[in-house]
Amino acid sequence: MGNLARSDTELKTDVLAELLYEPSVKVTDIGVFVDGGTVTLRGYAASYGEKSDAVRAAKRVAGVRAIADDIEVRLPESVCWTDGDIATAAANQINSSPSIPSGTVDVTVSQGRITLEGELQWWYEKTAAETVVQHLAGVREVTNLIRIKPKLATAEVETAIRSAFRRNALLESNKIQVVTSGNKVILRGTVRNYAEREEAERATWAAPGVFSVDNRIKVEWSEGVA
Repeated sequence: MGNLARSDTELKTDVLAELLYEPSVKVTDIGVFVDGGTVTLRGYAASYGEKSDAVRAAKRVAGVRAIADDIEVRLPESVCWTDGDIATAAANQINSSPSIPSGTVDVTVSQGRITLEGELQWWYEKTAAETVVQHLAGVREVTNLIRIKPKLATAEVETAIRSAFRRNALLESNKIQVVTSGNKVILRGTVRNYAEREEAERATWAAPGVFSVDNRIKVEWSEGVA
């Protein structure tokens, strides 16, 4: 394996190209700054959903080690939704979602900022609750405080995660260490890019019974050399 050195200029070019490729993002309102592989996004978005999509687009770029999100949500002047309107719309979206058990998520809204609370059994349910509300009109921010119920014993949790890593074509499972303490999981090791780091965390959260994930995996971009 040989290290693939990518300059900050190259990374900036690729991030801007990925933002341009993302149809929901108005790239002319967002500035990209890169220092040592860390990408900082600055500027404005017309919705929280656009802000989130911009961050996800940057994470997809190979070589990105970390991201600082300094994008500010500036709602169009024509948007005049009250916190009550937003809360009602968010509750309706959550209650109508087939992925979220009815009556398990509480919604609070203050100055356009949604807070989600409650208790669910699966990580994908927690993620679904955030996804269905982040593009609502008037939303400035979403804080997801939903808890995951412990379900499996520690040994079963670790076995489930390691098996998921081995099945995953995107991960080199032998480079990731999994340590469990109760229903808390600590991930260590190295991966080739930011997207692989995210995938390891996603696969970990997908295991039943995981209560929290401490992702300490480092990104060391490299490429095989013939």
